[in-house]
Amino acid sequence: MTPALLHLDAQAVRRLLSPAGAVAALAEALRLGVDPETGPGRTALPVPAGELLLMPAAAGSWAGVKIVGVAPDNPAAFGLPRITGSYLLLDGPTLRPLALLDGAALTTLRTPAVSALAIRHLTPERGELRLVLFGTGPQAYAHLEAVLAVRDVAEAVVVARDAERARHGAERLVAHARGLGVPKARTGTAADVAGADLVLCCTTARTPLFDGRLVAPGATVVAVGSHEPDARETDTALVVRSAVYVESRAAARREAGDLLIPQAEGAIGPEHIAGTLAELVGGRAAPPDPKAPRLFKSVGMAWEDLAVAVAVYRAATLAHGTDSET
Repeated sequence: MTPALLHLDAQAVRRLLSPAGAVAALAEALRLGVDPETGPGRTALPVPAGELLLMPAAAGSWAGVKIVGVAPDNPAAFGLPRITGSYLLLDGPTLRPLALLDGAALTTLRTPAVSALAIRHLTPERGELRLVLFGTGPQAYAHLEAVLAVRDVAEAVVVARDAERARHGAERLVAHARGLGVPKARTGTAADVAGADLVLCCTTARTPLFDGRLVAPGATVVAVGSHEPDARETDTALVVRSAVYVESRAAARREAGDLLIPQAEGAIGPEHIAGTLAELVGGRAAPPDPKAPRLFKSVGMAWEDLAVAVAVYRAATLAHGTDSET
């Protein structure tokens, strides 16, 4: 008989795998030979409510597919999350369904873990960082927690894009940061990037959030908010100045508006990418130039979802006293 499909809701996903565990799962997948350059691009289908995204992947003994709904009107009109979805994890050799995971929770865990893995390789190991965080939504909260799993943060400045969010959402995130042990947490403005060691961009912005000329040499900027070629969170000035790292050159050239827009302007060429996440993890990337900022642009890839989903599933089956290997 076919075993029952394991259902893992958002609470279970969060309980079963920590941010540090998700970072470890991604690093292990890359060390075991996952090649992000060969990963399939996401399929996007416009629908009346917004967009449906389909992201399949297979590696080793596992396969899976994430279906994501992006519904921009959900928060204001229905009090629902902007991002919805599910992840179906399959046994690789037989393609037998094993588990159905909450897709939004998986994304909220996976995306910051990708960022944290890059930060581990692009920021100094010692010393406490000064962090500027753009955004007040779930990804902002999750990114803060993921960064704290790999680096010490002395100061966190939360920047919201409009006055209403600055008064409410940003202040709540500041309180959360203090509760996590960040001694100096406050709201701020885009100009605060001038004093930052690390800048995290976790928004739905389609135009640059700050003046890239203000970012200090040696500082790291992580941009995760978009996967569309005509949207960006960082400006051309920052991209030109920076050593740029991505998850995959192929994916960045399909979807990373932060890079594609400056390229269309003639400010950079395709060769401007200095390295990839796999090259950083494998020690094959050249050391970042200390005289230049470092920019990590993430678009989100299906292999990342698979790696984290497998780690969640293994934790779940271990908790139930069953064998997680298939």
